[in-house]
Amino acid sequence: MDSENDTPGELSGSEVAVIGMAGRFPGAATIERFWENLKNGVESIRSLSDEELLAEGISPEIFSRPDYVKATSMLEGIDLFDAGLFDIPPHEAQLIDPQQRLFLEGAWEALERAGYNSESYPGLIGVFAGVERNQYLFQLLGASQIADMPALLLEVSSDKDYLATRTSYKLNLRGPSITVQTACSTSLVAIHLACQSLLSGECDIALAGGVSLKLPQKAGYLTRQGDIYSPDGHCR
Repeated sequence: MDSENDTPGELSGSEVAVIGMAGRFPGAATIERFWENLKNGVESIRSLSDEELLAEGISPEIFSRPDYVKATSMLEGIDLFDAGLFDIPPHEAQLIDPQQRLFLEGAWEALERAGYNSESYPGLIGVFAGVERNQYLFQLLGASQIADMPALLLEVSSDKDYLATRTSYKLNLRGPSITVQTACSTSLVAIHLACQSLLSGECDIALAGGVSLKLPQKAGYLTRQGDIYSPDGHCR
């Protein structure tokens, strides 16, 4: 709807509506649980014991340093993926970055929550999304094994450039498909571009978001004076 100050035919921005959301967070497997955690001040950062760090292969010389913070945020079930739902062969699913698997499942859930079947929807659905760098591939396979893998399969399975287009292909989405990389602002820029695409008529529905997963999960980090990481493990 136009406001009083809008001239006829101008877009006010209120033409865009959020019709479905999905998300997975540390301590919250759903958007509803995440909202409850926010309302109740629940902190989902957890401390790590020396035994857990040793089991993850982290050297005592590292985690005994005074600037090593023994804290992490963990996402449950990152090893689980319904490959059959997306018609992805098991050998290919194993190679796909878990971040991209999570985003694909989240996109499917968001459309389901919105009440739209992408296989039968006649309009254009766009995807605007970004992903953190892949930390999974070299932890799964050694360098020698990677060298023996088909180069194209490795690239499509693991490179961030294929996040949006894989989602569009697997969900039969025919609108714009753009992977966004602007560091910490990636998800917000993706939403901005999605809104622009809707208002310009490029698509009728737009999926927008991002995914970031730290591996290994049971690991802390080194902090430095003046950097962006919390010196005590708590978020503010």
